[in-house]
Amino acid sequence: MQKHYNKLLTYAYNIVGSYEDARDLVQDVLEKYITLDKSSIRHESNFLIKSTINHAINFKTRQSKKEVFGEWLPEPVSFESADTKLLRDETASYTMLVLFEHLNAKERAAFILKEGFNYSHAEIAELLEISTENSRQLLSRANKQLKDSKYTNYNPHSGTSFETVSRYQKALAHADIGELEDLLVSDIKLSADGGTKVQVVSGSDIGKTATATLLVYVQQHFLMGKTFTFQFFNHQPAVCFWENEKLHNCHILQLSTDGLIQGIYSIVDPDKLKNITKLSHI
Repeated sequence: MQKHYNKLLTYAYNIVGSYEDARDLVQDVLEKYITLDKSSIRHESNFLIKSTINHAINFKTRQSKKEVFGEWLPEPVSFESADTKLLRDETASYTMLVLFEHLNAKERAAFILKEGFNYSHAEIAELLEISTENSRQLLSRANKQLKDSKYTNYNPHSGTSFETVSRYQKALAHADIGELEDLLVSDIKLSADGGTKVQVVSGSDIGKTATATLLVYVQQHFLMGKTFTFQFFNHQPAVCFWENEKLHNCHILQLSTDGLIQGIYSIVDPDKLKNITKLSHI
């Protein structure tokens, strides 16, 4: 079973947006598979993938999002952590996971299978137990929902990325609203997730001047004196703010091709930060 685990975990995580929930879902699938009569199962891998995807879809469909402070955001993962079992190249970027929240569970699965794993519509239909025409419709609806997004295939490891993240942190530390404005696009989107435990100040789609002012307010009232590291989560750069060795806040950045900040995802929910380890480099 171990040879299938990482792939199954990656499928589940891309669909549900939570690493912990994905682990539980895959564990449940594998435990049930062990006790099954396998005489009628022709292809073990396909059976496990189908079971995992449908289990994840059902979980996502029935999952009623808890009332959270701010906006529910996916659980970030770092590929630099030895504990992360996801397949790096097949894991969606953080921005895409956020955008997936606008899709229903089956649309999300169809999009991931077609665009992320290059499945044919016939294969998707078999996995999701639908018709090929239904698969095409799911993908069409998903693309329509996502087409207006500002998502880009920006390379997060470029020199521009490091320069932008460094300037962002310094501007925050010095309460430099003008410098922050220079780093933000005009229609910057700021999202914050405090979970069920931490109140957060949310400022989605309020413009770059108001966003810069809000960021400085948060820095001065909640992040002052905390140490920071530059890290990557889901292929995107981030600034992490630490209180001793405990992660207090994480700003994951979505950058444009010219290095400006298009989106800021501020995660304060301690349940989504508890498994992140401290690194000293970007």
